[in-house]
Amino acid sequence: ISGYSLVIQARDSGTPPLSSSVTVNVDISDVNDNSPVFTPANYTAVIQENKPVGTSILQLVVTDKDSFHNGPPFTFTILTGNEEEEFTLDPHGVLRSAVIFKHMVATEYVLCVQAKDSGKPQQVSHTYIQVRVIEESIHKPTAIPLEIFIVTMEDDFPGGVIGKIHATDQDVYDVLTYTLKSEQKSLFKVNSHDGKIIALGGLDNGKYVLNVSVSDGRFQVPIDVVVHVEQLLQEMLQNTVTIRFENVSPEDFVGLHMHGFRRTLRNAVLSQKQDSLHIISIQPVAGSNQLDMLFAVQMHNSGFYKPAYLIQKLTNARRHLENVIRISAILEKNCSGLDCQEQHCEQSLSIDSHSLMTYSTARISFVCPRFYRNVRCMC
Repeated sequence: ISGYSLVIQARDSGTPPLSSSVTVNVDISDVNDNSPVFTPANYTAVIQENKPVGTSILQLVVTDKDSFHNGPPFTFTILTGNEEEEFTLDPHGVLRSAVIFKHMVATEYVLCVQAKDSGKPQQVSHTYIQVRVIEESIHKPTAIPLEIFIVTMEDDFPGGVIGKIHATDQDVYDVLTYTLKSEQKSLFKVNSHDGKIIALGGLDNGKYVLNVSVSDGRFQVPIDVVVHVEQLLQEMLQNTVTIRFENVSPEDFVGLHMHGFRRTLRNAVLSQKQDSLHIISIQPVAGSNQLDMLFAVQMHNSGFYKPAYLIQKLTNARRHLENVIRISAILEKNCSGLDCQEQHCEQSLSIDSHSLMTYSTARISFVCPRFYRNVRCMC
């Protein structure tokens, strides 16, 4: 308990008795009776040979149960194991290399490190750090090419994470870092630690080829990342059809079925080769294991096919389509349960372009807006 607040009353013996009160604050001052604590109690670390001087090896983590003026900042000292001054330890507790290590010279060092707090009298603690020197990287990183499809309303893309680069390295202790060529950073960013790709707001329609590379500190490997951005037209939303799939997750559809189904769907519904198939969005059906895919077909002369025409084509080709993935239903209007005749079901479709859904796999990523169907029975 760091303090008490007491209200004290004095009352006299007169008639009537008179009284007065005063508040007394009692602060309990801290005595420096706790030593710093290392977490974990002892450390192990590795460094590859031939790393440059100043390479970070380890970050020490120290806490103190005393109040702040009796705790940090801590003073760190290497007591033993650094007689040849191969290591330095900065005021923030970062252990760095002071020489270029060679695996043939020494494979292991054991350091005893002291942490001293700022109290009076000072309290100290010790930890041991085992540093292993391993051979330098001999394998190049490997990375999977990534293709990203972004669907957004006209000039209304809010930005966000659009995919993730998957890279591996056979050297167990290699730490991979990701970089993006500087002139592309006005539109995209890549997280240097985990390879997540972030698109900034306001992307224009078109194709973007990103110059991304992954490095293990010795080898640098380029990665093919292609981003396709498609901006929706309002007229598309008035001519959409929904295909509902059974027993498939969005990620499985994107990673396993989307390319094949797109090709089969084009053959089923396109009347001319110049027509364009637009997959607008995919999203799970709430409370089920079903998945809705929303699409429209644009004629080569810029108009759109009507939903009734597309549904007729889909119905005729349904068996062929189900060779790729099982279809639960083909929906133009979603009036089930409203007991309406077809011509009396009024439907509107709305797109929330600021609520993006990202379905990402190792090879392909699909980013699309959430959509809502509003239906009412006019009978």
